[in-house]
Amino acid sequence: MKPSPLVLVGGGGHCASCIGVVESSGRWEIKGIVDLPNKKGELILGYEVIGTDDDLPILAQRFGAALVSVGQIKSTEIRQRLLYLSRDAGFELPVVVASTASVSRHASIDFGSIVMHGAVINVRAQVGFGCIINTAALIEHDAEIDALCHVSTRAVVNGGCRVGRGSFIGSGAVLRHNTTICPGAIIGAGAVVVNDIDEVGVYVGNPARKIP
Repeated sequence: MKPSPLVLVGGGGHCASCIGVVESSGRWEIKGIVDLPNKKGELILGYEVIGTDDDLPILAQRFGAALVSVGQIKSTEIRQRLLYLSRDAGFELPVVVASTASVSRHASIDFGSIVMHGAVINVRAQVGFGCIINTAALIEHDAEIDALCHVSTRAVVNGGCRVGRGSFIGSGAVLRHNTTICPGAIIGAGAVVVNDIDEVGVYVGNPARKIP
């Protein structure tokens, strides 16, 4: 089957990782990247920056599908804005899954999300729109990841966990089964969450505690 055209929206470091995922999938052909005006004409891993946010409606008519390739750590603001801008411009926002990822046919992933190399999304897991499931992350059975979350590299979200909208789960963090993370929380790298987190903040350590 011939690959479908795809535009990447955002040209930073996360974009480079997204390129690797898109290339591996075999389903998409990258037609260019949208970034800041001063980046126009530059190449990122051989793909040209072909426009800015202002060009999104024209590019949507021409190419049809887009992937927001901006990362997310402290805030969802930029990623959320670009997701809505791209959607409102008329782009389809597909789910992009790396060839080396494992996604159960009994799991669900909403639009605009990316599942990166080596990640596992197990049975009955649910991933909301605009999420990043990063390299080698594990989303276990019956876990729910709300919209605009970033589950970082090698993080483990165990069975039955609930991760609220816009949360960040740092590299190597582990969530004990059936724990709940409130919207907008930041779980630091390597943290071990053994109790529900119901207050926005940054949590680190084992067991995870909020930084004052």
